[in-house]
Amino acid sequence: QVQLVESGGGLVQAGGSLRLSCAASGRTFSSYAMGWFRQAPGNEREFVAAISSSGGNTYYADSVAGRFTISRSNAKNTVYLQMNSLKPEDTADYYCASGNSPSGTSRKPTNYPYWGQGTQVTVSS
Repeated sequence: QVQLVESGGGLVQAGGSLRLSCAASGRTFSSYAMGWFRQAPGNEREFVAAISSSGGNTYYADSVAGRFTISRSNAKNTVYLQMNSLKPEDTADYYCASGNSPSGTSRKPTNYPYWGQGTQVTVSS
């Protein structure tokens, strides 16, 4: 059974930083890309960032490029999302997801078969 458990969310002021973590189990972690998505109230779930299985390739939404960094430790079966220069519009529930291939190029939620329960990020102005 695949399990993804996010942590690290919380309340932060605009301009601040948070680091999200996602611990994975039940699957060969190093064989699959990982992604982060977010969903704000009333909005659809949107792509934030993805990383290939080896960690050698990363992909970002335009709205977070230059502020967020995705990374992974295959030794620890964990993927991270470092979020800097946070803005109120970054407020959302953040979800990690395990992909269906090693590449990490997909931004479609449907290409990520496994999901965590989400962690809430609130950025105050």
